[in-house]
Amino acid sequence: MSTPNTASTTTGSSANTSGTGHDNGNNSNRDNCSSNSVGRQDPASYFLDLSRQSSGTPCAMEEDQQEEEPTELNTINSSGGFLVVSTDKLSIKYTSVNLHGHDVGVVQANKPAPVKRLVYYFEIYVKNAGAKGQIAIGFTNESFKMRRQPGWEANSCGYHGDDGNLYRGQARGEPFGPTFTAKDKVGAGINYASQEFFFTKNGAIIGTVCKIIEGPLFPTVAVHSQNEEVEVNFGQKQFALDLKEYESQERMKQQATIEKILLPPNVSYGLVRSYLIHYGYEETLNSFDLASRSTVSPINIAQENGSDEQNTLYALNQRSALRQLIRNGDIDAALSKLRDWYPQIVQDEKSTTCFLLHCQKFMELVRVGALEEAVKYGRSELAKFFGLPIFDDFVQDCVALLAYEQPQQSPVGYLLAESQREIVADTVNAMILLTNPNLKDLQGCLRSYLERLLRQLTVCCLERRSLNGDQGEAFHLHRALNSHKKAKC
Repeated sequence: MSTPNTASTTTGSSANTSGTGHDNGNNSNRDNCSSNSVGRQDPASYFLDLSRQSSGTPCAMEEDQQEEEPTELNTINSSGGFLVVSTDKLSIKYTSVNLHGHDVGVVQANKPAPVKRLVYYFEIYVKNAGAKGQIAIGFTNESFKMRRQPGWEANSCGYHGDDGNLYRGQARGEPFGPTFTAKDKVGAGINYASQEFFFTKNGAIIGTVCKIIEGPLFPTVAVHSQNEEVEVNFGQKQFALDLKEYESQERMKQQATIEKILLPPNVSYGLVRSYLIHYGYEETLNSFDLASRSTVSPINIAQENGSDEQNTLYALNQRSALRQLIRNGDIDAALSKLRDWYPQIVQDEKSTTCFLLHCQKFMELVRVGALEEAVKYGRSELAKFFGLPIFDDFVQDCVALLAYEQPQQSPVGYLLAESQREIVADTVNAMILLTNPNLKDLQGCLRSYLERLLRQLTVCCLERRSLNGDQGEAFHLHRALNSHKKAKC
């Protein structure tokens, strides 16, 4: 698909992806936090909430909390006298002579395997295979009997060194891989995307098996004959397995599945065009149409959703002009145009739209250093919003700009960013679209079809993760959109 010459649109309403309708790395987060505003009678409240989110206030749905990871062996919850744990809690040795199947030296990690990632993995190094090489590695849950090999009991899975068998909840194993002995490095992992356990020997994948155990799973190691000794690596040393390469291969598999899905070759044209129309980027739209004139006839996104071209182009000239004025910081001119063209939008002087416009005017005065004029404007225009709970926190941030010699670098400096102008421009754009007598739903004035598609993508990814018991990598839209920057050529 051809792209427009952006240089030709610098004096008009060229597209900028730093605003509210334009993901700047936080859109998925802000949409979640602001979704309750969409149902309000005044759509401008939605954009006011977006302004608040620009301040960096943490969202309740943010899912970036660092998970605790296993760091050592749990010396309290182990099989006690059958094994000796080193002072660093990373090595175990079996010193007894085993007589029964319930005198296994088994120990879990101090924390369960973290689940909010693609893969969890750990390894053991066999220092000594002892008399019989009855060493095992795997995963067990909290209720596991600590005198049995992992895999011999329900809710456990283990790969055993003496016979190379895999045990899954019963004492009878199944052929799985090679045996392992002294100087071998053996690993066990959980692939949360495929919901599988996998095991390795000396850096090579041995095999995988379906993960059917529920609940928190603990990395577990067992020894069961005299002088067996292993050292556990929870990531404090380099693994024999190239874990990053393994994760990369897994992501490539997922991407290969996605790439098999066929889409109409021209659907992206329609999405981009509808985006430019929605936000009033008229000159960019004209350049885009001109550059794409030789392409295949596009799918008309509006018609697909029951609209026609006339409705999608509603008030495009006026919306484009107002966006450009606001992006240039000329709020007085924007207010004048609104009073002439759409007086109903600014009729209520205490509406959210008027509030955002007056706040933006105040910010523009601060931006150019006209502080005395800003104070006068605040007293005459912002004062009317004092004491109104919906505006209180935001107006305080605006006034706080006066307290700093360098307001751009202050905690409220986000108000002077270009993205704040975009939020106000998007508010006005949405309120004009709301005046369209043929508007069928509120979403039509708040978001473009492209953004609705991205929201649907987010919902699908979250739902897929939910079906996996909320295990696996958390989906963040801004990371997915920026992933190409990290991709290898």
